[in-house]
Amino acid sequence: MTTKQQHTLLNILLVDDDIDDIYFFDIALKELPVSAHLTIVNDGEQLMNYLSENLEHLPDILFLDLNMPRKNGFECLEEIRLIEKLKHLPIIIFSTSFEQGVVNILYKNGAQYFIRKPSDFSQFKKLIHQSLIFVLQGNISQPTREKFVLTIENS
Repeated sequence: MTTKQQHTLLNILLVDDDIDDIYFFDIALKELPVSAHLTIVNDGEQLMNYLSENLEHLPDILFLDLNMPRKNGFECLEEIRLIEKLKHLPIIIFSTSFEQGVVNILYKNGAQYFIRKPSDFSQFKKLIHQSLIFVLQGNISQPTREKFVLTIENS
């Protein structure tokens, strides 16, 4: 990573209702060579409220869990992509669920990448880091379907 990238402050929005996942995400982020500000909301309704209140100061990247109370990640993704100012917000789906039908829907609905939450912390950290590198390099357009599921092998 270049010096410029190390000094760029990334505004990251994490949407997850699992306290352990939030904790591990925060620890991983602190261990990475990236300057970042992390904002956390715990469900889809909080997310949509946050985004509507911050349209002029959007995050650089959104990590979105699928299975949450009140409004799930599927609903949020669809709603976000219908709002003009949010259409290009980079969204990484971050979930333990991994069904091909679900992944296909998420791809079709405009998520940039899908990350299956690994149980191994080292892999978890590498996948977050790769996602952030994409943002820092300005390379966050949706990849081909074959590369949509981000893994250590294709990162």
